[in-house]
Amino acid sequence: MATKKRLDTLEYALTGAFIDVHKALGPGLLESVYHKCLAHELDLRKIYYVSELTIPIVYKGLLIDTELRPDFVIEDCIIVELKAVETILPVHQAQLLTYMKLLEIPKGFLVNFNCSNIIKEGKRAFVNEYYRELR
Repeated sequence: MATKKRLDTLEYALTGAFIDVHKALGPGLLESVYHKCLAHELDLRKIYYVSELTIPIVYKGLLIDTELRPDFVIEDCIIVELKAVETILPVHQAQLLTYMKLLEIPKGFLVNFNCSNIIKEGKRAFVNEYYRELR
């Protein structure tokens, strides 16, 4: 069971991982490169995650075969969605928020590695109604 304190602890560790990957590689690479390096950082930090988990969609009793796959689901309580784009668009935010809703995950991070400062420009945190229910 996630708590706000646990989410804060994970956020701190994840932020360190984002910084280390960005410091080592800088901007300008493909998202897939950042994905592999972040997975390695999570392994080094012994943070449990699932990479590209397929999200099942059931619509009026029908299981829909989808390609919805968040980049990382961290310890069943945080979603990390990676980008390597010039500008984060509203559709990127909507994508993350939808993943959070469908998986009932309370917190998410949208991380754009195509920036000069990952903390000031590249990392955006989101919470939803599941977060408000946590203690």
